[in-house]
Amino acid sequence: MPWISKKAKAQIRARRKKKEKSSESSKETKLDQENAEPSKNWDVIHKNVVSTITIPSTATSKEARKIRKEARRAARKEGRDESLIKFVDENGHSLSTSDDKNASNDDVDCNQEDAAEKEPPRKKRKKSSFPSINKLLEEAEAAKRAQKEKEKQEAYEKSIPDEVKKSHVALDCEMVGIGIDGKQSALARVSITGWDNEILLDTFVQVPDRVTDFRTHVSGVRAKDIKFTNENAMELHACRKKVAEIIKNKILIGHSLKNDFAALMLDHPKLQIRDTARYKPFMRASGRNGGKLRPRKLRDLVKEHVGMIIQKEGEAHTSVEDAQATMKLYKVVREKWEKEVEKELDLRKKRKR
Repeated sequence: MPWISKKAKAQIRARRKKKEKSSESSKETKLDQENAEPSKNWDVIHKNVVSTITIPSTATSKEARKIRKEARRAARKEGRDESLIKFVDENGHSLSTSDDKNASNDDVDCNQEDAAEKEPPRKKRKKSSFPSINKLLEEAEAAKRAQKEKEKQEAYEKSIPDEVKKSHVALDCEMVGIGIDGKQSALARVSITGWDNEILLDTFVQVPDRVTDFRTHVSGVRAKDIKFTNENAMELHACRKKVAEIIKNKILIGHSLKNDFAALMLDHPKLQIRDTARYKPFMRASGRNGGKLRPRKLRDLVKEHVGMIIQKEGEAHTSVEDAQATMKLYKVVREKWEKEVEKELDLRKKRKR
């Protein structure tokens, strides 16, 4: 045996170790490949496996169709072949014939739904700013009717004698709150207008009690308006006397006159009162079967029957404007209203006999 130096022996041992390590690593890679190959094959097998879906016998045709649709959609998402899905009933019998037709319809519906989800939303068409011909014709007819009514009303008013016109006045009052909670009302302003909207009286009234709520946002009354130092504010008793003189033997028109009379501490003959809040054609039905009539707001009545806008949002009421609006509202229905009053008078006379 030839002599080998220590250095040569060390080199031989190093080569052997290196060779062993390389052989071990090659074995590991082979094992990894062997382990990896089945998973790849499994994915392929999994995709090609026939999946069975059971449709309950209790399911309606609509529900069964939904089950088929959802199964096919899930298969597409997972990358599986839809044709490998088998639908069976609870006994394991394959569903075919008419169901195959439904299945094809389901495929179409699914594809349509998927396409709809992918498609961007369509822009809505802008509506034409031009009115339709029918609407224009309706507006023209409404304008003609309104013009005829106006001409008829004007002709009727002209036929009324001046003496009768002078016997009609409209009243409206504004109140402020007194007492601890300010819910008790006290007279603060009085306005009386005539047939042709002329102002017969418009004055603030001095309030003898301490005012706890001026209700300025509604009444428009401020503290300086009703002070005793204000020369334009009348003393309460003097104001009551003046109002009583003006309305004496007159047809008094107003809206919710009960409140105005309470503040003025006055009364008026019932047959000479024309309260638009209590006139039945102006009231609205409420309660069960519409058995109870309730008064409507003056603002709504005037807008509907006169075409006039009063008491705008955010603005205080004006007693002069309200009195004039009430007179205009009364004029619209005066002819019919007065006939009803005459019938009531005739009935009273007959009862007395």
